[in-house]
Amino acid sequence: MKRLALQNKCIVAALAVFVNLASPADAETAGLERAFAELADPDYAGWERAESDIRRAWSRSGSASMDLLLKRGEAALDAGDLGAAIEHLTALTDHDPDFAEGFNARATAYAMAGLYGPSMADIAQVLRLEPRHWGALAGLGGMLADMGETGRALAAYRASFALNPHQQDVKDAIARLQKELAGITL
Repeated sequence: MKRLALQNKCIVAALAVFVNLASPADAETAGLERAFAELADPDYAGWERAESDIRRAWSRSGSASMDLLLKRGEAALDAGDLGAAIEHLTALTDHDPDFAEGFNARATAYAMAGLYGPSMADIAQVLRLEPRHWGALAGLGGMLADMGETGRALAAYRASFALNPHQQDVKDAIARLQKELAGITL
């Protein structure tokens, strides 16, 4: 019962953050408005460059040691060592609580470990720092869908897709959830 209550609090917090879409706090993404606009245009031919520029900015904390912790955490994730990934990424978020990508990477590790409550709490932090983080929104959508929260999952996926309409997996998830919801209303 406590776990369900925590999950519901995290869901509400994460949804409240991305619905409000405040200005991003991450200095690394300052000046990327044009790249975000280009990425959001489904017809823009240079969207891959815009996406790459944004991802590159997201991966820079401004500190070589924090960037190293992110790389070590990501390497542990790639190797399937979720415990080590969570340790590296926790050290990163403890030392640099304003670095959104540290929380995003740890949210991914938590989700892969089946720890949806901590993952959603980290996603809420990512979206507080960088409300345009389409990857965090897509991750939230996936967890909500797994939890049977179809309407909320659809909202998260739609928010992600509005920011980056070049995500085929998100497009497919939206279509699947729309069909699921249509079946419920019949």
